[in-house]
Amino acid sequence: MFILMLKYIKPLEEVEKELKAHVEYLEKYYALQKFICSGRRNPRTGGVILCKENNREKVERIIKEDPFYIKEIAEYEIVEFLPTKYANGFEKFIGE
Repeated sequence: MFILMLKYIKPLEEVEKELKAHVEYLEKYYALQKFICSGRRNPRTGGVILCKENNREKVERIIKEDPFYIKEIAEYEIVEFLPTKYANGFEKFIGE
């Protein structure tokens, strides 16, 4: 599993111009059951995506499809982690 931390590197006006395309990108990976949740950081400096994937190279390929990445609107930080303790019901998101 991976946490994808986005940091905006362009002004919010540029973010807003590509937001619809970014949401379409998110929807694609929700439909493929790769994204578990996503949202804005507070304050609005970027976003966070929880990604259900076990291969960093695949995650990097997924990121490269994001319009925010393509148009250099956001930088990604990729954090891999192995959930070992979690709330009841969360196991359906990690494949147990």
